Amino acid sequence: MHHYIVFGPQGSGKGTQSKLLCEAYDLVHISVGDIFRWHVAHHTKLAARIRRITAAGLLVPDEIVEEVVRRRLEEHDWNYGFVLDGFPRTLPQAEFLFENWNMDKVLYLDIPDNIVFDRVMERARVGEGSGFTKRADDNPDALKVRLREYHEKTSRLLDLYRSKGVLLSLDATRSIDEIQLEIRHRLGLPEPIRKAEA
Repeated sequence: MHHYIVFGPQGSGKGTQSKLLCEAYDLVHISVGDIFRWHVAHHTKLAARIRRITAAGLLVPDEIVEEVVRRRLEEHDWNYGFVLDGFPRTLPQAEFLFENWNMDKVLYLDIPDNIVFDRVMERARVGEGSGFTKRADDNPDALKVRLREYHEKTSRLLDLYRSKGVLLSLDATRSIDEIQLEIRHRLGLPEPIRKAEA
């Protein structure tokens, strides 16, 4: 069983690396952002709560995020394991996770702010045709605020992961393939078996 967290700022490639890892080793990709978007698309009661909170310019509280993650992990549709993408984002969320599940490794995609800035602004210019999802708040001022908040929370999370001996830092400025190869190597994963062409 493999339980991993992929962690890094916006534009670091979390979603891409998570999906590649899941596809190669039959793991389940669990993205909190995707779960929230599903609720919004399906007009659920949770979506109404999320909209009220975000419309007020607030972050979704830890207890709501934790409940969403708990429900998703309790589905137990992950035979070989899962990769968490976008969770935990705060120290209380991380403590909740480690109290309830054994996590094997945290893959920290380390990338300088200036490269994050370039990537996100390029995504905003190019739009969805690039394969990225454009955020409504992908503008320089909003990004600076998000990065500042991210770093404030990150230092405490990194300290926790180090103390538990699960942190693997990776240089996320390289190509997608280079990063994925290093992830597999450092996790000690075998070369994935290629499925036969139909």
